[in-house]
Amino acid sequence: MKAFYFILLLMVISFGCQKEISSDNNPTTLNLPVLTTTAVSAITASAAVSGGNISSDGGASVTARGVCWSTTANPLVSGSHTTDGTGTGVFTSSITSLSPSTTYFVRAYATNSVGTVYGSSVSFTTAAPAAILATLTTTAISVLNSTAANGGGNVIADGGAAVTVRGVCWSTTANPVGTGSHTTDGTGIGLFASAITGLTPMTIYHVRAYATNSVGTAYGNDLIFTTSNSIPDVYIGGVEWNGTHDVAKIWKNGVVTSLTNGSFDALVQSVYVSGTDVYAAGYESNGTYDVAKVWKNGVALSLTDGTHEAYANTVCVSGTDVYVGGGESNGINFVAKIWKNGVANSLTNGSSGAEVYSIFISGSDVYASGYENNATYGVGKLWKNGVATILSNGPFNDDPWSVYVSGSNVYVAESESNGTKFAAKLWKNNVTTAYTNGVNDAYAWSVFVAGTDVYVAGQEAGGPSITAKLWKNGVPTSITNGVNDAFAYGVYVSGTDVYVAGTESNGTFNVAKFWKNGVPVSLTNGSSNADGLSVFVK
Repeated sequence: MKAFYFILLLMVISFGCQKEISSDNNPTTLNLPVLTTTAVSAITASAAVSGGNISSDGGASVTARGVCWSTTANPLVSGSHTTDGTGTGVFTSSITSLSPSTTYFVRAYATNSVGTVYGSSVSFTTAAPAAILATLTTTAISVLNSTAANGGGNVIADGGAAVTVRGVCWSTTANPVGTGSHTTDGTGIGLFASAITGLTPMTIYHVRAYATNSVGTAYGNDLIFTTSNSIPDVYIGGVEWNGTHDVAKIWKNGVVTSLTNGSFDALVQSVYVSGTDVYAAGYESNGTYDVAKVWKNGVALSLTDGTHEAYANTVCVSGTDVYVGGGESNGINFVAKIWKNGVANSLTNGSSGAEVYSIFISGSDVYASGYENNATYGVGKLWKNGVATILSNGPFNDDPWSVYVSGSNVYVAESESNGTKFAAKLWKNNVTTAYTNGVNDAYAWSVFVAGTDVYVAGQEAGGPSITAKLWKNGVPTSITNGVNDAFAYGVYVSGTDVYVAGTESNGTFNVAKFWKNGVPVSLTNGSSNADGLSVFVK
């Protein structure tokens, strides 16, 4: 019996020990979660939707889940990511702050006590940015006369949709719209010029540029201008012989003012009106040399000291700055110069002859046309802010007499020799168009742009005399009948009126004249030589 109890005791001990060993050798195993990445949907230019599905937590609770993304494959949660709750199952993630038109990689993640695991990496590309209204500014207004002005705009950005129409609109109230009075001036981005017509004299107008794309119409800043009185003032600069010397003169509406006293030769090459101030550029001899001068309201400022020959050929005013172009001898050659507020800036180094004939200011850019000798012939040049562009490649003289800038287009009226005769030509953005065939001498002295029309004044020989001519978009019109010699030196367009300054012989003397729409107005009586060399209308 004792043996039986002993055996029973051994069995109890044996079974108890066997259960403890089993528990120690088979502990519960913890793993990373198991998950997949949800396909990306609702993609916009800056956001998308994804998520994941955690099918197993790996034996330990999922404490964080979401998606992470990057522009490179296999993004990590240490970078851009969402946090979308805990536990297993399906979850949705909103991905934001994305860049448009960009490829991203996204994958779901889940974190438990073992670590972080990721789903498969999925790529997607954000949408292009939605189009918006165009961005533009309104160009400063230049009042031409009582019924017309020049303006325009600059379309800086199209907003992501092509600009299909642009122009300016105007009214007598602030913030005019394109459904009222307006121009249509092409398409696309960039600068454009607008001709504003049909205005009422002595009236205050508001104008602003507009640009239309598929989103709608955007407007530039609102500018105010006032039209002039119904009769514009016509200023002619020139010269008249007094029997002994040339006298520098300005005619305003036919009434003459002498800028010099006639003791020495002098003349006015160019006239410009800014506000109520009248500027004239020219030169006056001191008895030995010609001195370059600019007159403001009749008061002369000498630009050179009179120790060498010098000429002032052109004047242009921008704001409070007065620019005069010409040339001054260094004792050997003429140096092309621009004087700004009386301070000289040399465009050439004086190693060969050079001179500035014309200046035009466009925004902050200063354009000058003229020539520089290459030891064989005069090379036509255009300087922009002092940097030269060659207009002709020879092998004969080229004289760029006048420059005009309209929007992004640069025009130069020039006369170029073919070795025997000079031909009248127009240079535009590196393309030259001949107005005459070079059989007879011809000169293009002045260019003016009004809207889409380009006017060039000059003359052409042929037959018994020299005929004053006006080319409009390359089509010539004879201003004079060819009986006596005549020359057209300057042109200015004011509204629908075209003014040309020049001279016409009466058979004995040259008579200073201007023509308005082809109708001549004599400024002198023909008893002595006189020339109208420049015109400005305000």
